[in-house]
Amino acid sequence: MISKATTKYTRAQALPSILRERIAILDGAMGTMIQRFKLTEENFRGERFKDFHKDVKGNNELLSLTRPDVILDIHKGYLAAGADLIETNTFGATTIAQADYDMQQWVREMNLESARLARTACDEYSTPDKPRFVVGALGPTPKTASLSPDVNDPGARNVTFEELRQAYFDQVSALVEGGADVLMVETIFDTLNAKAALFAIEEFFEASNERLPLIISGTVTDASGRILSGQTVTAFWNSVRHANPLAIGLNCALGAALMRPYMQELSKVADDTFISCYPNAGLPNPMSDTGFDETPEVTSRLLHEFAASGLVNILGGCCGTTPDHIGAIALSVEKLQSRKLSKNHFYSD
Repeated sequence: MISKATTKYTRAQALPSILRERIAILDGAMGTMIQRFKLTEENFRGERFKDFHKDVKGNNELLSLTRPDVILDIHKGYLAAGADLIETNTFGATTIAQADYDMQQWVREMNLESARLARTACDEYSTPDKPRFVVGALGPTPKTASLSPDVNDPGARNVTFEELRQAYFDQVSALVEGGADVLMVETIFDTLNAKAALFAIEEFFEASNERLPLIISGTVTDASGRILSGQTVTAFWNSVRHANPLAIGLNCALGAALMRPYMQELSKVADDTFISCYPNAGLPNPMSDTGFDETPEVTSRLLHEFAASGLVNILGGCCGTTPDHIGAIALSVEKLQSRKLSKNHFYSD
């Protein structure tokens, strides 16, 4: 009988080979899909939290405990559309983020169950020719270590590096226990927050003697070409490359058309690392079904151009994208080659 640890190791070793052979497909938006269920406050609470003292509607991570059927349905929708990599429903599953709802004490369970749900879905859809991977998602938290929350006091901070490190360490521990194959620090708007996450990940790897592939994904917030804490794409890469990620990329904030120059820059400077990209479905549009203006045809056409230009190894979608978007992206790039690295990546087959 093959142990779970051996199976996880085999999957982790397989992923670099896949990225060299073809473009891998990441899933799309979780929040966009949750909104389609039109869940009420009572739905979010479930029976378990029916008497909780604060409103919890909008706490998407709680749904892994109260409506696991919804989360599993979303995962399976993306897998059926062709996704290779499924993110856990843990974008805000840290003690820092859950403090907004006074739900810090359930953070470990949220991460553990979210990873198990994604694992269940991936195992159901995996085949020998097309394994599916659980990506443990670490979001940015609503607090920033680099910027002041008070315009009148530039030196003020509402979170410390140590608080972030501990929160991320606890999250990583539960995600790995629940079955994550890959870890992804995503939607990075503050490089110092990301460094706390990377420190915690390395700390966990050393303590557990288990090392998983790592993806790092930053967010360029506007046409300045910088993340919110002020770094250009090149500076951001140089700040995190010490973590030896399997892939580095960009996500959120921008649609593919506006993201292209920054992807070109990243692809050039990170020439020995795989590149990921999962943009929003264009700009916000409250009149559309998804809240964003791009149809699956538009998003997939733009990302086809990224792939045809040799910019990427992983493609997916962020805010406003759906299984229809992911299916269209997968179809549009299935015959295109994956981006080639300038030299051998440190991950071996």
